[in-house]
Amino acid sequence: MFSLRHNAGLISTGVYYTLDFIMLDRKRMLAFLTLIVTVSVVAGVFSYQPLWQRISSFRPWSLGLDLAGGSLLTYDIDVSKVKDTEQDNVIRGLRDVIEKRVNLFGVSEPKVYNEKVGNSNRLVIELAGIKDIDKAIAMIGQTPFLEFREVKQDEKSTSTVSFVPTELNGRYVVSAQVGRDQTAGFPEIDFTLNDEGAVLFEKITGNNIGKAICLFIDGQPIIPDSFEDSCPRVQGMISGGKARITGQFSITRAQQIVERFNAGALPAPITLVNQQTVGADFGKDSLQKAIFAGAIGMLAVMIFMLTYYRTLGIFASFALIIYTALALGLFKIVPITLTLSGIAGFILSIGMAVDANILVYERTKEEMKKGIPHAAAIEEGFRRAWTSIRDSNVSTLITSAVLYFLTSSFVQGFALTLFLGVVISMFSAITTTRLMLRLFLK
Repeated sequence: MFSLRHNAGLISTGVYYTLDFIMLDRKRMLAFLTLIVTVSVVAGVFSYQPLWQRISSFRPWSLGLDLAGGSLLTYDIDVSKVKDTEQDNVIRGLRDVIEKRVNLFGVSEPKVYNEKVGNSNRLVIELAGIKDIDKAIAMIGQTPFLEFREVKQDEKSTSTVSFVPTELNGRYVVSAQVGRDQTAGFPEIDFTLNDEGAVLFEKITGNNIGKAICLFIDGQPIIPDSFEDSCPRVQGMISGGKARITGQFSITRAQQIVERFNAGALPAPITLVNQQTVGADFGKDSLQKAIFAGAIGMLAVMIFMLTYYRTLGIFASFALIIYTALALGLFKIVPITLTLSGIAGFILSIGMAVDANILVYERTKEEMKKGIPHAAAIEEGFRRAWTSIRDSNVSTLITSAVLYFLTSSFVQGFALTLFLGVVISMFSAITTTRLMLRLFLK
């Protein structure tokens, strides 16, 4: 009897230990689920702009040209004087220069990208929120072009000078910025040339020691009202492609020279060939229709899951709501410039978000038909469905990445929202749904 009671005591004690372990594990799962729900609620409030703007002005939605309205400018790029092997680099450099110029004017989320139309190379600029097309054109400029010119005096009349263009121009300029003259303490202009420009600059400065070299932009001195500021004097031959222009500049004048220096460092001329103004009313109507379509699509998916899977469908629907809040919160915090194509990618990812649940539930039903208890069937369903879920989502991620890096404009917006949506959907479908099933299903 003693031995039997002793063994029973051991068995009973073991059960208590197991129950304590289960309760501790359930507490951890409940805490984790609470954290997910809390973050989702915060993300939902953050994403719903009418409510969020009452709380804070931080990070409003960034809307693209098709939703916010604005100006669309298309420029033709003249690469006829650029070597074939250098054209791709020149076009990319031109896009970067224009993008920097637009950013100087504080335009919200400008989009600058290249297009190939037949044999023509185009530069497309989307300026969301800029309704004044003339202001947009003035902001970009036509074809500012930086030149380095030599000063030549007429042999017959010493008072007559001419400015002779050199081979060196803005195409060879890498960058320019305001520095500080360590000797005099005045601001200075520091600029860098590429390797080919460094060779040309060394030759030009070597031939003009003690003479002035003038900076011209669009055929005019870079500072029209000041010959001295536009035509610095060469102190000696300069090698290596790095140089500085010193003088008694004010900080305002130095910044002005640098801005014009960079603005004129265009690798190829551009010509405006098309201009278009997109009305905000059209964008607002499109946005409302897109939101309505997304809501209907999400509701239809939830009704299907509830009808077909019943109790399991409740968990899938709840996970879908969490997914939507997290995805929108991520889109806004990044931030992603939201376009109609981006919304389409997000709506598509909603359907993919429940695809994983469907695979898991079907596997679970197969296991339950074999007589396996519900809890074990659910775990086995997740285990067996994971390979299919992983492979299908990875293939979608690869496709989205290819679309993003090898296309431009609206296709990139679609690819980016789809990529991020799939990543979040894997988390919501696997982690969130599994957590809820373990906690609440007997």
